[in-house]
Amino acid sequence: MLQFQPIGFHQQALTTDLGVMAYYTPQGAPWRSPEAEGADLPPLVFLHSLGGGSSAFEWSRFYPALASSYRVIAPDLIGWGQSTHPVRDYRVADYCGVIATLLESVARQPAVVVASSLTAGVTVQLAIARPELFKGLFLISPSGNGDFGRDYRLSLPAQVAATPGVDKLLYQVGAANEMAVSTFLSNFLFADPQRISPEIIKGYLAGTQQPNAEYAALASLRGDICFDLARFLPQLTTRTAFVWGEKSRFSSPDFGRRLAKLNPQAVEQFHVVAAAGVLPHLERPAAVVPLLESFLDAIEQ
Repeated sequence: MLQFQPIGFHQQALTTDLGVMAYYTPQGAPWRSPEAEGADLPPLVFLHSLGGGSSAFEWSRFYPALASSYRVIAPDLIGWGQSTHPVRDYRVADYCGVIATLLESVARQPAVVVASSLTAGVTVQLAIARPELFKGLFLISPSGNGDFGRDYRLSLPAQVAATPGVDKLLYQVGAANEMAVSTFLSNFLFADPQRISPEIIKGYLAGTQQPNAEYAALASLRGDICFDLARFLPQLTTRTAFVWGEKSRFSSPDFGRRLAKLNPQAVEQFHVVAAAGVLPHLERPAAVVPLLESFLDAIEQ
């Protein structure tokens, strides 16, 4: 099994109802030094997406610029990365539960949460149910995979992934090897494949090769974690920013604007990152960090 520790991370553990969740904080961050122990820096939580190979590594190029001013926390969600991988059918409630536990036990005060893709959509649901846990939401291409009545579960990839006997073979051939990881990053996640470094491939490959990693990944691919975010978004009261990669292949910036218009009171910022795909924070972190800093400044006022 390939093990990978993202550079610059310090790993810690949190026990949840579903198992042990690994989470990471920057090594050498000022709030971790003995003289700064107990410093009450505001928490800033980073949640990775729910695609094959995903883990806290997704944010590893992003948050060092923020570690001096915020208590940065980045978990491997249950079923991903180096956290416990229980054999189960994962649902929205599972992720709402472990994220709530992280915010209650580690953040310990209302936090700004930064999340991407389907995890961002799940986090919207949690913020509606538990608004006291959140100070702000900075969301990269949020989705429920069933938005505006579109049922992802009827798509060909979802149908194939739901076929017994085919699902695990699909994962091994289509996700859990270096060629598959490189192809997926190039064809679907990045606008410019030249920005995909060997380190990024290694980070995602490590995630795909953890024991039982296929259960969470296939749950996402099948559409088990599928809902209409457009139905929930009007209920959101947490101050929120949306960020979209200009060349996102899963949903366009126009789709994001349509979502944002459902609740202009909460979604107060909308940004498009030029020449970036689904993960602009990994592909062009220098373009996204100032957007987050601007949002953090706005909600601190």
